[in-house]
Amino acid sequence: MQTGELISLAFYFTAMIGIGIYAWRKASKDVSGYMLGGRQLSPAVTALSAGASDMSGWILMGLPGAMYVTGLSSSWIAIGLVLGAWLNYLLVAPRLRTYTEIAGDAITLPDYFEKRFDDTSRTLRILSALVIIIFFTLYTSSGVVAGGKLFESSFGLSYEMGLWITAGVVVIYTLFGGFLAVSLTDFVQGCIMFVALILVPLIAFGQFDSIAEMNRTVQQQDPALLTFFTGVTFAGIISSMAWGLGYFGQPHIIVRFMAIRSVKDIPAARRIGMSWMIVTIVGALAVGYTGVAYVADTNAALTDPETIFIFFAQTLFHPLISGFLLAAILAAIMSTISSQLLVSSSSLTEDVYKAFLNRDASDTTLLLIGRGSVLAVALIAIWLAYDRSSTILSLVSNAWAGFGAAFGPLILFSLFWRRTTRAGAIAGLVTGASTVLFWLYAPIEIDGQSLSSLMYEIVPGFILASVALVLVSLKTPAPAQHLMDQFDQAKAAAS
Repeated sequence: MQTGELISLAFYFTAMIGIGIYAWRKASKDVSGYMLGGRQLSPAVTALSAGASDMSGWILMGLPGAMYVTGLSSSWIAIGLVLGAWLNYLLVAPRLRTYTEIAGDAITLPDYFEKRFDDTSRTLRILSALVIIIFFTLYTSSGVVAGGKLFESSFGLSYEMGLWITAGVVVIYTLFGGFLAVSLTDFVQGCIMFVALILVPLIAFGQFDSIAEMNRTVQQQDPALLTFFTGVTFAGIISSMAWGLGYFGQPHIIVRFMAIRSVKDIPAARRIGMSWMIVTIVGALAVGYTGVAYVADTNAALTDPETIFIFFAQTLFHPLISGFLLAAILAAIMSTISSQLLVSSSSLTEDVYKAFLNRDASDTTLLLIGRGSVLAVALIAIWLAYDRSSTILSLVSNAWAGFGAAFGPLILFSLFWRRTTRAGAIAGLVTGASTVLFWLYAPIEIDGQSLSSLMYEIVPGFILASVALVLVSLKTPAPAQHLMDQFDQAKAAAS
């Protein structure tokens, strides 16, 4: 690691920890303040926090790598994600912000489900909390692995040291500052990612005389890279765009909607968030596309397409700037890890400890349990990450589909259909999660292809969950009148 890169990274880590300490002193000292920042996030912090926690290392490594390998056909997933994020802001954000406050000031998704459907059996809380805790522990482990590999490949440190540095810094600011620290650091990290994904493709493009020259170089490499449809079937396009459905059920993203200070701030957050997302996704695609031309033009050696951003950072920039750009990758990784840690901690604290072990726990006790949960989940994630080849990590890659199918239809119907019943909600949640798992692991092949390779598992999961929810709701007694009134009140307040 060069001195300039080390200075940039040291400054970045110091800034993240400093924000955590600031949030610790600023946030209200109760469980709502720790888990939701007291519902006082500004539109800009809400938008960039949601975006940064969403994208993770995928935006700086995965998407550029996909563009490098498959060309413009990889844009379909980006189109689906943009549409999904926009609809999430438009449909879910205003009603969820209002409803979670009306429904007994619910501060976690399982808490909201239980209060929305008056579930005295606590079945919804148990099922949804289990899904969140298990999947997010594994999801967090995947992010820690990415940090370990980044430190190993780019900075010359051991993989294990990279794991502890990545997780350690995140745990420090999350442990002390809670949701406010996570959201403020996400805001800063989102800004870093935004600048990096404008700067890198612009400088890389500057190595060519014109767009025409760059396109000719790409065409000489592989003409198929210049088309949107080469090698892509209709089912493939549907599968790629269906990634957007996942937004409706991602706890670490929609919790930001619960924390914004007012429903009136949501349109501003939507404009900021969607502008940020479109610029960063286009920038990521541009990194991969210009990478094809640059590597071919210079005969450079690139063994892993997903490292094209790192290659540009270390090839085209001064070490000080290179360190800033590598910090952008860490920012993407850490922003997601911190969100996942906090959501897991929230469920362990509110949906397990308080709900089943100590219903009369004081705020001081809950804060202590919350911070302890952050540390516990982080340590388990690090332990899992020590096995780089762990098959668990292949399951983590499907968590987006699992959350989207299990929670997505339930979120939408709970907000838009007053006839949704508790039994219907349970049926939808179980059907969505089960369908995704069946689609992934059932020993069924069609023309030699697995179900998952034919169609992204979120598509059948989302559809069947919605059907199950509607049919069971219609076959069971309508919700109590006070729940109907609560729905109408939330609808009116969100308008």
